[in-house]
Amino acid sequence: MPNQTDEANLLVVDDVPENLQALQALLQAPGMRVFLAGSGEQALELLLAHEFALAILDVQMPGMDGFQLAELMRGTERTKQIPIVFVSAAGRELNYAFKGYESGAVDFMHKPLDTHAVRSKVSVFVDLYRNRKRLARQVDALRKSRMEQELLLDELRNTKSELEHAVRMRDDFMSIVSHELKTPLNTLILEVQLRKLQLQRSNLAAFGEERLRQMVEKDERQIQSLIRLIDDMLDVSRIRTGKLSIRPSGFDLCQLVANVLESFGAQMDICGCTLHFEPCGPLFGRWDEFRIEQVLANLLTNAMRYGAGKPVSVSVRALGDEVCIEVRDQGIGIESKNLRRIFCQFERVEGAGSSAGLGLGLFISEQIVKAHGGRLLVESEEGRGALFRLLLPCNGDSAG
Repeated sequence: MPNQTDEANLLVVDDVPENLQALQALLQAPGMRVFLAGSGEQALELLLAHEFALAILDVQMPGMDGFQLAELMRGTERTKQIPIVFVSAAGRELNYAFKGYESGAVDFMHKPLDTHAVRSKVSVFVDLYRNRKRLARQVDALRKSRMEQELLLDELRNTKSELEHAVRMRDDFMSIVSHELKTPLNTLILEVQLRKLQLQRSNLAAFGEERLRQMVEKDERQIQSLIRLIDDMLDVSRIRTGKLSIRPSGFDLCQLVANVLESFGAQMDICGCTLHFEPCGPLFGRWDEFRIEQVLANLLTNAMRYGAGKPVSVSVRALGDEVCIEVRDQGIGIESKNLRRIFCQFERVEGAGSSAGLGLGLFISEQIVKAHGGRLLVESEEGRGALFRLLLPCNGDSAG
């Protein structure tokens, strides 16, 4: 804190101009300003306009005398703390000093004044005033410092909480990744071991044409699962760094949906899901074909995973200046409190019989749709399935 000297204001009240001038000359010094008042009324005006370190009041004045002025000062919040020194030319036998102390004075001086005594007493009160101001600044600085420390502590607590949450998310993510990667890998390893055993036994009959076709298809599904998991992790990294690429090109959205559904046909049959498609004819526009296919694949995978083996309906249609793809299942549904949470990273619907996946599909899908200037909405009730609605601008020009 800078070392500063507060300027001290002194108030001198006397109805005799010569006395005012004498006291002004006596008290004038660097760091002090002397204000003069020839009556109690003038003094009150000055008291309202300035802050004073000391008031020197003459007792005997016409109209409002010094005692009356002191009582008014003591009764006002702004001025009640100002030290008052009374000055009187009357003899000591009138006992004015006693009345002065009763009125709240801190000292009483008789005329003629002792120059050295006046200066010494004023110096004491000025020093007290300056010390009080310095102390007030120190208290205010301490208060501000405490507030800043409390804010800093709150920030540290929040940061600690965020770090702990990040660590938990990392641990959960690593646990999920480990589990999900092991599932297709374990299947591949088991298949390889079985084939190796057959080869060791020279049982080539186990590798007939139909059997080989089944092996290749099964291997391909497991490899695709691994690729999808790795792609999801890479996409999350791209999204976090703002490097998710969107490359628009012209194509028929309705035909794209039909192609994706055809590729999902076998998987739907395995899950026991009947697939219903409602096309609406060609819907041409400019979007990122690969990314829209990725979103649709995530929505279909989600419908299979949580659809409880019930029919899944997909429709495509134009809605004004937008196109709409809807994917509806009749599965376990989503609680209302979780409708927004499912679009967060690593979130998966609770209560599902299978918890496969990293919980990244819907998060990535929403980011892709937003990058196209579109929206991904969901409507659902627990136990009554879910409807995902993908809305994209017709021309796709906002993609970037």
